[in-house]
Amino acid sequence: MSENETVEPVIGLIGGSGLYDIDGLEEKEWRTVETPWGLPSDQLLFGRLDGVRCVFLPRHGRGHPIPPSRLNYRANIAAMKISGVTDIVSLSAVGSLKEELPPGHFVVIDQFIDRTIARTKSFFDTGCVAHISMADPLCNRVGDVLKAQADKLGITAVRGGTYLVMEGPQFSTRAESELYRSWGCSVIGMTNMPEASLAREAEICYATVAMVTDYDCWHTEHDNVTVDSVVKTMQANSANAKALIKAVIPALGGKRHSCSAGCDHALEHAIMTAPSVRDPELVAKLKSIAGRVL
Repeated sequence: MSENETVEPVIGLIGGSGLYDIDGLEEKEWRTVETPWGLPSDQLLFGRLDGVRCVFLPRHGRGHPIPPSRLNYRANIAAMKISGVTDIVSLSAVGSLKEELPPGHFVVIDQFIDRTIARTKSFFDTGCVAHISMADPLCNRVGDVLKAQADKLGITAVRGGTYLVMEGPQFSTRAESELYRSWGCSVIGMTNMPEASLAREAEICYATVAMVTDYDCWHTEHDNVTVDSVVKTMQANSANAKALIKAVIPALGGKRHSCSAGCDHALEHAIMTAPSVRDPELVAKLKSIAGRVL
């Protein structure tokens, strides 16, 4: 896209635990979206809010049947790309690793530490190799809009923080929780990687709202994390999340030029494999997410 061209944003929403639908959408329709990497977690919900096109995917499927390490992250992000999504807002339930981030707080993340080991982390593979920059893994432009809208709504939200992504599905041991605190991490969750890195490979702007449900297990003055305690706080967070979504979609929906954070050109210098030795079958698959540079 040249500097003079404009894009009409399509806002993608990925809902974590407790978020399985979006209220208030017009022209609402659930559709099956097939990708070269298989089917995503569920059908995608298409619609408009205040005239802005948006696409919603329940990350774990409606009713939460899929655990974090069994999610088809590549299909989820590819389905968003195929559906024309330009900006993704990811909403995730997390545990807090800091005293000053109690349950009910939202954190607009700016960094990740990825401790997952059992997930396929790239669309690229043998036959077409790419190394995407993840120095700044999230879109600051979208993150700033999220923080501004949260402030307008009176939602307690912190701008900036490191999200430790663990494998799951179990919660942390106390020793792990203390280790991650010693690293300066803000929150801990199970789902945002490789989701964020795949969005970067697909050149989609991506930002995370981490919704704190508990203090993990490090806090001696609070009960250890349980599913019941998480669900209770998650239900309270859900109302704020839905209000934030309704405010953010129109705020991101105006026509714009290329992303000021450069997300929509992230593959510009990332592909290493010479065209003459690229695997044609893999290239054919990759065109759905990286056709701009192939």
